[in-house]
Amino acid sequence: MVLPIAAYGHPVLRKVCIDITPDYPQLETFIEDMWETLYASSGVGLAAPQVNRVIRLFIIDTAQMFANMEEEEKNGFPDNPGLKQLFINAHLVEMNGEEWPYNEGCLSLPKIREDIYRHKTVTLQFRDENFESHIRTFTGLTARVILHEYDHIEGKLFIDYLSPLKKKLMKGRLTDISKGKVDVNYKMIFPNS
Repeated sequence: MVLPIAAYGHPVLRKVCIDITPDYPQLETFIEDMWETLYASSGVGLAAPQVNRVIRLFIIDTAQMFANMEEEEKNGFPDNPGLKQLFINAHLVEMNGEEWPYNEGCLSLPKIREDIYRHKTVTLQFRDENFESHIRTFTGLTARVILHEYDHIEGKLFIDYLSPLKKKLMKGRLTDISKGKVDVNYKMIFPNS
């Protein structure tokens, strides 16, 4: 089932999420719904708070990003061909490498894109769909998408990295999003709905 995505201004997007246990109600169905929602909205990552759940769970699929790139563009990224992965109870271990800019967007903030600086590598401790524990290091675009989704489970948005002036300049567009005055091809829930 495709789930509605919480729009900017929805309080769930600012909550720090909690760890879950393997007996979390209907977890397998929820994960299936997350994947279906991700692909229905043409996203590359989706975090549980974006679908109104305050739990430490997110998914990424950077393989589809690489599939849509030109060959010469792919060669600039060490993580080519990308990764499809579920992260449960993710916690940051460390970030390394020089910060680099990339134009990011977010399903919760449609039609807003900005260059955001993030570290080149990230190491996370997390559990997979079988609740097996892992500590892994990711790099390149995969690290970037992971950090973007990780921010969601920490109650942060990519626009939090922008200067106060940039945020002030986009205030009108953010207000429109929170009021539902945005045209998207996926279901959304708005702060006052």
